Formats: sequence, structure tokens, C-alpha cells
Amino acid sequence: MTDEPTAPPDDAPVEPKPKLTDEEKAAKIAAAKAKAAAKRAAADGGGVEGDAAEAPPKPPWEEKPVPPERIEATDDPEAVALAAAVAGSVLGAERFAGDLTIRVPVAKIVEICRFLKTERGFAFLVDLTAVDWPGREEGRFDVVYWMHRFADQARLRLVTAVAEDRVIESVTGVWKTANWMEREVWDLYGIVFANHPRLERILTWEGFNGHPLRKDFPVEGIDTGAAIYPDHYPPGGGPLTDEEKERAT
Repeated sequence: MTDEPTAPPDDAPVEPKPKLTDEEKAAKIAAAKAKAAAKRAAADGGGVEGDAAEAPPKPPWEEKPVPPERIEATDDPEAVALAAAVAGSVLGAERFAGDLTIRVPVAKIVEICRFLKTERGFAFLVDLTAVDWPGREEGRFDVVYWMHRFADQARLRLVTAVAEDRVIESVTGVWKTANWMEREVWDLYGIVFANHPRLERILTWEGFNGHPLRKDFPVEGIDTGAAIYPDHYPPGGGPLTDEEKERAT
């Protein structure tokens, strides 16, 4: 009678599995890939040559991708209509990747936007933002307006150059939604919008030093002005003006 093997006790030490070498790991990965490819080929009703199924050919546009080109577009119907309605309004136009961009003068931005909304149907201001080009001669900043027309799902981008020491008229009288967008551009870039109903910071606090999206704003940060505020506030409170403190007491 032979002794049957007995299971090791629960507290017996478990032998660690030997570590695989890099070659063994690569072999296991290759075998798993080949097995998966064989299963896919069997499901498709095809065979497998060698270790893996042959990959299907890429479509022509992916085999040799062609990047979009910038196309001069001053003859676009939107640019032509704008130029005819507002004299001197079109400084340039181009189409890129299907999107139309018209460069316009900063002095006529409200008149241009009002025409595009009321006469061309661009009723929805999708976004209003800015780009910083330090040292550029025609103006440090670009202010960018993205608008949408629901009738045919057309989109149009306006770009206007603004000098660092110049203000630009607010378009809140054209689109109310421009209110917070212009506040954000003022907060992060320092671009002043004249006749805005209440131009104040929206992402940082009043007293913050500088404008964080300017390219000369130091990456390591600066004294943001937070030191002028106490470390603790009453529940639900925040930085208060002297007037607000008096009303609270």
C-alpha cells in the first residue's frame, strides 16, 4: 500500500514563483497575440498564416495622410456679405479644415458682430477667447469670436488684433452670453472690454496680481496677493470688502 500525498498545512510557506526573463515575457506576449489573432480569423471564417493573421490594408487617406491646407477665402459668401455691409471690415479670410476665419479690425467689432447676428443668422456665440503673441507688431493679442448659425449648422470664426494698451468694445449688447466670456478674457489675459456691464475677475479673485494666461506670466508663479487675506473665514464666507464686513456685523 502506497502513501497518498497529503496537502501541505495552511501555514506552510508558499514557494515564490520564479521570475520570468525578458525573453520569456516576450514569448508569452507573442503567443497570446497569435492565439487572439487565430480566434479572430476563425470567427471571420478565414485562415491564419504564420503566427498571426495578416492585417487588412489601410484606407488610402490613412496610408498617406494629407494634412489640410489653408485656402484664401475672401470670396466666401460670408466674407463677401460682410465686406459689402460694413466698409473695411474684412482684412483677410481663409478656410482651414472646413472652418472659415475672417480677420477684422478691432474698431468695428460691435458693428460686425451685430451684422453677422441679425443679417447672417449667427445667433449663438459659442465662445470668445484670446491668444497672446508677445512682441507682435500689429498687436499683442488676438481676440477670437466663435459663432454658430442653427439654420444650416454653419460656424464662423472672427479674429481681431488688439494692442496691449488698447481697449476693445464689449459685445454683450449683441450676445448676452459674452458677459462671462469677456470677464474670463479680462481675468486671464488683461484685455479690457469697454462698456462691459461689470468687468471683474471671474476665475481668480480681486487683488490677484497679473493675468495667468499671458505668456510672460512666470511658470513658477508669483505673489498672487493672497497674503492680504486672512487664513480663515466664517462658514460660507470668503474675502470681504470693508463695506461687506460692516453689513455682516
